[in-house]
Amino acid sequence: MKNDLCSLSATQLLALYRSKKLSPVEVTRATLERIERLNPILNAFCFLDARFSLQQAKQSEKRWARGRPQGLLDGVPVSIKDLLLTKGWPTLRGSKTIDPQGPWHDDAPVVARLREHGAILLGKTTTPEFGWKGVTDSPLTGITRNPWNPQMTPGGSSGGGAAAVAAGMGPLTVGTDGGGSIRIPCGFTGLFGLKPSFGRVPAWPLSPMGTIAHVGPMTRTVKDAALLMNVLSLPDTRDWHALPYDRRDYRIGLNAGVKGLRIAYSANLGYAKVDREIAALVESAVKKFQNLGAIVEARDPGFKDTGPLFAAHWFPGAAYVVRHTPPRQRRLMDTGLLDTARRGEMVTTEEYMNAIQQRGALGVLMNRFHDTYDLLVTPTLPLAAFEAGKEVANLLKEKRWTDWSPFSYPFNLTQQPAATVPCGLTRQGLPVGLHIVGPRYADALVLRAARAFEATQPIALPPI
Repeated sequence: MKNDLCSLSATQLLALYRSKKLSPVEVTRATLERIERLNPILNAFCFLDARFSLQQAKQSEKRWARGRPQGLLDGVPVSIKDLLLTKGWPTLRGSKTIDPQGPWHDDAPVVARLREHGAILLGKTTTPEFGWKGVTDSPLTGITRNPWNPQMTPGGSSGGGAAAVAAGMGPLTVGTDGGGSIRIPCGFTGLFGLKPSFGRVPAWPLSPMGTIAHVGPMTRTVKDAALLMNVLSLPDTRDWHALPYDRRDYRIGLNAGVKGLRIAYSANLGYAKVDREIAALVESAVKKFQNLGAIVEARDPGFKDTGPLFAAHWFPGAAYVVRHTPPRQRRLMDTGLLDTARRGEMVTTEEYMNAIQQRGALGVLMNRFHDTYDLLVTPTLPLAAFEAGKEVANLLKEKRWTDWSPFSYPFNLTQQPAATVPCGLTRQGLPVGLHIVGPRYADALVLRAARAFEATQPIALPPI
């Protein structure tokens, strides 16, 4: 990406607005022009409102001219995943079963906070139907593609947002993560993405997948994610799962480094199969923490494959979605979602209650693990991005997306903060991610460690 307005971070844009060297109108126009050029290729946006975006930008320009910006993100273009309610815009969730006419009277908490802080809302980004899988294609919006190679998937389910930010179609996006849906696409597209501690960012309505689903930032720099967290984490009484509001400024202490931290490095969690090239790049990245003064030890966290446990939570959520869809409309739905729902219907009450108990035991195990280790690092993904339009890379080895994403969903079950930061490119020029997991509520520590790594290896952008 050329060093143009669309390559600037949110933090850089705000500094230029403050010094009156740049206008939100200029930036919004440049962003909309880039969307017009690249969205037909990448299919990152499923809804745009250019006139509204420019109106917001003009209002922001006036505020900056008076020296009275509105909040922390005044004039910064932001996109919204199409699972998050946005007043006046349809939220179709990648499904033909939802009436575009609405009514659309509500903002999700994060969208309301973005408006209050002057962000320029660009539009809605693509998602698989109801966010059910780790790639982004749907019967409604078709296939979304990776800016590093449009033949490849950007991952999912926040794949549209990842493709947009990686390609310069706005510096910030908000995603959701119920099993890796922020970290998978950020890993595949070379972005920073944070799944905050559950409840740290208010969400409403609650995801059909329940208390494994989180909301968080996806950005091109760690500092931008910290800035966005300051806005997204503001309180909203509609979320009764929300944590007590923490008035922390996530930018403070961001550059404190990792010296003296005890970091456990697990190459495969004790059971996952990882591509050799990915494994080598991640191992090399972990050594940088040692160079920065951290105490790094090879140590698996000690739990068994959590795939069946995750399925016992995720698949009933899919069944709930389908059960509340009129039978005549189900033929319009993604066949993979329908199959997942059928498997969810087969989960008995006893099996589900056992899964809740097992989830609690997993959480306790990780709490105790972090009594010894400040952080756990792993690969974000065991493979690089594969062909767009496919749910799995290899049908002979994998049946569902959960078969190739073993590093992400365990930490949805435990509700811990977890982030991905890019740590290199494969020989085919595809991004590889380093996964950083912290104890519950240690979101600032995860950001701090990611920033320490980013300082040694700045995030690269695709040549698009």
